[in-house]
Amino acid sequence: MNVQNPLIVQTIESAITASEPQVELIPEDAPFDAGQRQWLNGFDADVAALDDIPPSDLAQMAHVAIVVSTFGEGDPPDNAAKFYAQLMADDCPALPATLNYSVCGLGDTSYADFNKCAVDIDARLAALGATRVADLVKCDVDFEDDFDVWKEAVFASEAFASASAGSAVAQVIDAEPAPMFDKNRPFMASLLACETLSGAKSAKCVNHIEISLAGGGADLDYAAGDALGVWPVNCPDEVSALLAAAGLSGNETVTLKSGPARLRAALTTRLDLATVAPKTLEAFGLAEAPEGAQVFELVEAVGSVDAQQLVDALRPLQPRLYSISSSPNAPPGEVHLTIGEVRYDLNGRACKGVASTYLGDRLAEGGMVGVYVQKSAHFHPPSDDTTPLIMIGPGSGIAPFRAFLEEREARGATGKNWLFFGDQHEACDYLYRDRVEGWHASGLLTELSLAWSRDGADKVYVQTLLEQRGAEVFEWLEEGAAIYICGDASRMAVDVEAALLRVIAQGAGCDAAAAQAYLDKMSSEHRYQRDVY
Repeated sequence: MNVQNPLIVQTIESAITASEPQVELIPEDAPFDAGQRQWLNGFDADVAALDDIPPSDLAQMAHVAIVVSTFGEGDPPDNAAKFYAQLMADDCPALPATLNYSVCGLGDTSYADFNKCAVDIDARLAALGATRVADLVKCDVDFEDDFDVWKEAVFASEAFASASAGSAVAQVIDAEPAPMFDKNRPFMASLLACETLSGAKSAKCVNHIEISLAGGGADLDYAAGDALGVWPVNCPDEVSALLAAAGLSGNETVTLKSGPARLRAALTTRLDLATVAPKTLEAFGLAEAPEGAQVFELVEAVGSVDAQQLVDALRPLQPRLYSISSSPNAPPGEVHLTIGEVRYDLNGRACKGVASTYLGDRLAEGGMVGVYVQKSAHFHPPSDDTTPLIMIGPGSGIAPFRAFLEEREARGATGKNWLFFGDQHEACDYLYRDRVEGWHASGLLTELSLAWSRDGADKVYVQTLLEQRGAEVFEWLEEGAAIYICGDASRMAVDVEAALLRVIAQGAGCDAAAAQAYLDKMSSEHRYQRDVY
């Protein structure tokens, strides 16, 4: 690779907040979307996912900038897992000192393994002989400022600055207009409807949300598989409870990054009231917090606090991203979501997710909510309408597949469709039952496999059915089927992938390593996709 072509590697996946285990995504294309490419400072850069770059290829490169998130409990994200394993392996080849690199991590300080993947990659590259030109920067969920510090340090380093000096390459590469609406400039949309899908006896209240995008124009165009960013508002009762615990009225004036504000307004719309981060402990003068504690418990323990002290202890409130459960073709001008309300007990105190209950319980029909569309790179229905499609999405993981099926129906796609869905009880947890069974009856759904884990003596999950029908599943894969998974990352997705590997090994008559290679090939062809959280 020519020295004028630094490799800009990005692997940005979903992060889970402790206060609300729903999808909260750092944008997959940030901070390298076309509207922000001018910071490349004259370099004609190649952008790639880490898994597209074998570590051995790094030896032929001169300048590499890596942006990587940490997923789950200190793990690399899906599109960096293979690279990470190869880089950390004992037989990974040494790297030359002529490889100049820097790493920026994206993470969440509420996790014990904050930015572990970035830390590991940074240390391993140095140990293999590469030259670190700028220190690792570990970004929290509000990553913009720290990212700016990192990129300035990278391009101010002697190795990068000397290579780009005098370059005739344009400052903006493949530039396109930035979208009008994004995370920092949301569109104010109106809530059309909120319908409860789950039954009264269900363990969780799951809502079907319909939002009007009228007036948003092309900047809010979306495709099946994209996500919708939603800016929540904190519960007024929780704001009042926190103020009371702190001994404050809410009328105090505080200083935010954006300027002065009334404390109650800041707590309602700008600050995260739940997450305990290192800055929280520092502001309250605490060495540690009880496991699972939220800000409220710490304020109660500390007693009265100063208004600015409270604000300085809190992280900025972040938008939540939810898988869109509608095709833009049905109906146009609207976007639909499928969201389970998060409610739980913490030390005898009822707690709830800020965004899921805002949409499902506190926002009245006709009320306004800030939204933006977050494009997905690959999680879309196959472009070839003849491709067979296997979808695995228990619970609210059905959301994108409702959109996929609407899209395939609207396009008149002839490819076969197979949905694996389930939850605890058929009677109260069968989301979109009439729609799903209508699609099955019409033939749009060629196969429908339903798993109800609490309706019989044996617990039946989607992965159970996947293996039971393994021979047929493998036939579909051999026919070129694409397989998509949506839902819980820590349990369901892990178990489904393990079952899928066994299905492949059985069907192909091969060992575990060959089965993994088969699945890796599917992934490289974008025939194996996951939207997990």
